[in-house]
Parts: sequence; structure tokens; C-alpha cells
Amino acid sequence: MKEGRFRTDLYYRLNVFPITVPPLRDRGDDIRLLAEHFVDRYSTRMGRRIDPLGLDCIAQLKAYDWPGNVRELQNIIERSVITARDGRLNFDHALPRPVTPAPLEPSTPVDPPKPSVKTIQQLRQIERDNLILALEKSDWRVAGRNGAARLLGVPPSTCQSRMKTLKIERPR
Repeated sequence: MKEGRFRTDLYYRLNVFPITVPPLRDRGDDIRLLAEHFVDRYSTRMGRRIDPLGLDCIAQLKAYDWPGNVRELQNIIERSVITARDGRLNFDHALPRPVTPAPLEPSTPVDPPKPSVKTIQQLRQIERDNLILALEKSDWRVAGRNGAARLLGVPPSTCQSRMKTLKIERPR
């Protein structure tokens, strides 16, 4: 207004009830909800079957800073649907890479440590922890649009079967 590029009368008409919208990076669960909406929109528009977003995909989206807010998320999801393979989104090529890599600290090893072999008990515990996490994130709903089965990318019957096998019950 001071520079004369925005009409003063229009500013006061629009400023009757100011609304402050925080940036997307500060609205964690909105990222997941918006991403699911855009996946549905673009997969339908392109006639492609896309698996539900897994926990790893959601974690990647939440870890990004989103300087372009919702419009950038929309573009990245559209790009991911276009480049999806076998119904699975891959954000490795869709999300922008940092321009300058973080410098290595002297104590950081150059070669990453080799992963260790897991026992069957460790694998069961990892599966159990992951299933409980999905159930908690879905308010203990197994099926439906916001159910744990969809988060995990498995049918609800499989989710229920694994809950029974792993002796997972909803806390009282």
C-alpha cells in the first residue's frame, strides 16, 4: 500500500477478518491428508492404480521443508503419480535434493555401517511395533480410508490376521 501497488480501499475491504495460515511444514498431519487427496485426484485423472501412502512415504513428505507450501506438494504428488512403478510412489526423484550437501564431520565414517542380520524374533518385534504405530496413527481403525491397513498398504483382513498372530489388542 505504501508503495502504491495495492489499493488502500481494497486492503481494508479484505482485512475485515484476517486469517493467518501457518506454513505447510508446521502442519504435519495436513501433509498426509493433502498428499492422499492429491494421489487420489491424479491417479483417477491419469487412470492409474496407486497403492496407499506407506509410512516411509509419509515420513519423507513430513521431513521436507515445503518452501512452496501446498502448491509444491501438489506438483510433487503429480510428478510422483506420473513416475510411479507398479502402483508405488517413489519420492526419491520427485522431492528436490538439497543444493549444498551437509559437510561431513570428522568423526563421521565415510562408509556407512553394514546392516546386521535380524533374527526372526527381532523381525516380529519390528513388525509388531510398526503395526501398533499404524494403529495408533489411525486411532485403532483397521479398515477404511484412514485405517491402519491403508497406511500399511495391506488388506484389512491381513492387518487383522497379523494383529491376532502378534497378540495386539487395543488398549483399554
